[in-house]
Amino acid sequence: MPHLIGERVMLREYRHEDLVPIRGWVNDPRIVRYLSDIFLYPHTLESTESFLQAMMDPRPDSRSFVIADAATELYIGQIGLDSIDWKNRMGRIGIVIGSAERLGRGYGSEAMRLLASFAFRELDLHRLELEVYDFNERAIRCYAACGFKEEGRLRERLYKEGRRVDVLVMGLLRSEWEAEQADCGVPGSPANI
Repeated sequence: MPHLIGERVMLREYRHEDLVPIRGWVNDPRIVRYLSDIFLYPHTLESTESFLQAMMDPRPDSRSFVIADAATELYIGQIGLDSIDWKNRMGRIGIVIGSAERLGRGYGSEAMRLLASFAFRELDLHRLELEVYDFNERAIRCYAACGFKEEGRLRERLYKEGRRVDVLVMGLLRSEWEAEQADCGVPGSPANI
């Protein structure tokens, strides 16, 4: 799998040495509060090892990457497309920045843009989508800045931290992404070919 290289981050393959930084966040409530209910209970070392091995074994319906520092290739977080529907050319995005200290510094935005470019240019997908909790305002701003539009709201879908929360569904179409690339004068975009 090729490395996708941006200014500050690269998207690269998973490696055995990623186990230590992954273990650093899987039980950190500052990180997992924004993630799915698979993090309701502490994760054992064995479950993290199984996850890492699964990420290193490619599946036909997913493309998963580590978000790494572009200069050092050290782990920052992870991003991927899962449930890729090849017939309808659609993929669902999941992302996590693995330390509270790195949140809000633009790593997620850059990783999202790299992944969108890969999904639309290399995989020829038509649509990307994701779900986000209504209280995750930082992520919602990030996704909107990357071109995602709110498409729906699943009202009171989850019970988190003692209250009911909505889940927002956000999507990005290839045509919207291409228009944004053309507006920015990005090389290789339809306006610059």
